[in-house]
Amino acid sequence: MWRDALLVAGRDLRIEARSRVATSQVAPFALLVLVLFAFALDPDTGVLESATPGLFWVAVLFSGLLALSRSAALDESDGVRDALRLSGLEPGGIFLGKAAAVAVQLLALQAVLAAGVIVLYGAEPSGVALLALTCVTGTAAVAATGTLYGALVSGLRVRETLLPLLLLPTLAPVLIGATRAFEAALGGDTLTRGWAWCGLLLFFAVLYTLAGALAYGVLLEGS
Repeated sequence: MWRDALLVAGRDLRIEARSRVATSQVAPFALLVLVLFAFALDPDTGVLESATPGLFWVAVLFSGLLALSRSAALDESDGVRDALRLSGLEPGGIFLGKAAAVAVQLLALQAVLAAGVIVLYGAEPSGVALLALTCVTGTAAVAATGTLYGALVSGLRVRETLLPLLLLPTLAPVLIGATRAFEAALGGDTLTRGWAWCGLLLFFAVLYTLAGALAYGVLLEGS
């Protein structure tokens, strides 16, 4: 299963590297969201600085929707999904590979967004380890859930609009937990409470990953 996951992840990442969709569309969209937030909120009142954790993860989720839609679309053309069914690859490995490819893109995107919030919002992180672990666990939860729901809506004509409607409510606990952990890492709360929120993110990441690995075979056959 792990070998199959590496094969699928490598395929998706090579396609993205050649198409440059992430660098030409997803990353500029994420930075544009941050800039619009900066314009909408008055930085002189301190509202922008206090809202930095939430704004960061909202930008991640909105941009992640583009990456997840792109990942699901890769298997919709030229009979790729049928080829995956007949390839003999483990369905769980296919799921893990696609989720891992999305996670790599989102982590790279978060590095860009982190620089953006430091420059635009004046954020000063005090818990770097907590920030890093929050990004990893939160990204794993987003990538696993998005890959699972992407397979669920594949083949539907309204999948581009249905995916956000299904995914965003499901990821609400992840958004809350990641925001609270970031608040602690940026000095707005105790680090101990931040680690507790990070543990919640880890729980959701493991839960969604196991659910996706177990259910992906049925979704792949039914799509």
